[in-house]
Amino acid sequence: SGLQTSHSRTKGDHPEMLRKHRGSCLAAGFCAVISLKVVSSFMNFAGPAVASRRLRVLACQATEAKPQSGTATMAAHLNKPEQRDLHYGQPMNVAQYLVDLHDANAVFDFCGGMMFQLVLTEKLRSHLVQVANGEGQQPVVFDESKHRMFELPDYSQTAHADNVKLFHGREIRQVPNAAGGMGFVLQLSLADGDPEGWTEEEVLGYDGWGHDSGRTWRNGQRLEREGFESFRSRFGQDAFTLHHRC
Repeated sequence: SGLQTSHSRTKGDHPEMLRKHRGSCLAAGFCAVISLKVVSSFMNFAGPAVASRRLRVLACQATEAKPQSGTATMAAHLNKPEQRDLHYGQPMNVAQYLVDLHDANAVFDFCGGMMFQLVLTEKLRSHLVQVANGEGQQPVVFDESKHRMFELPDYSQTAHADNVKLFHGREIRQVPNAAGGMGFVLQLSLADGDPEGWTEEEVLGYDGWGHDSGRTWRNGQRLEREGFESFRSRFGQDAFTLHHRC
């Protein structure tokens, strides 16, 4: 791909960044295929891409997430297939579904027990709202045969994302008060012109096809130095992260 890669710990990185997490997803990357099970239907975030109800559980299972400060569970149209289909239509308004999951502080169970809150950047949320209203292309639906990212059409080992088939994402850890109670966030960002999106260094050094334990994790100080100036104010002083295509 011509991209620079990094397989060593960098000065200033968080001391826990390179701890091997036994529940981590496979070497293709955390977001290679992130399946969000909504009762018996799935959003296959190889894109993000909403797959058919017949998909098997691959990486994670959606829960009836509670908002950070409340006790009410998620609305039925967010996690019940029949209500979802009625609410978002056929073909499905995937962009609106993603916005609503973000707004509801939806939590997903990755890799057997790792509870991650879905968080969209402001730029991506605004973009998806426009798409939901007919201004732009909806996120693409991949079928149940796409178990891993390398199975996608025209897959290549690059940092490319188009906000339709592929998105830029981050797993962020040690986030205070993250929904799910484990301090985990899955952030999705707009591929271009997003102040909360990937930094130039993240793009140049992307090697998401490698194992997470050999990749470069970043703490808040480093990300802010690279250009994500609001990272610690947004996710907390101790948060650290690894970037993935989703």
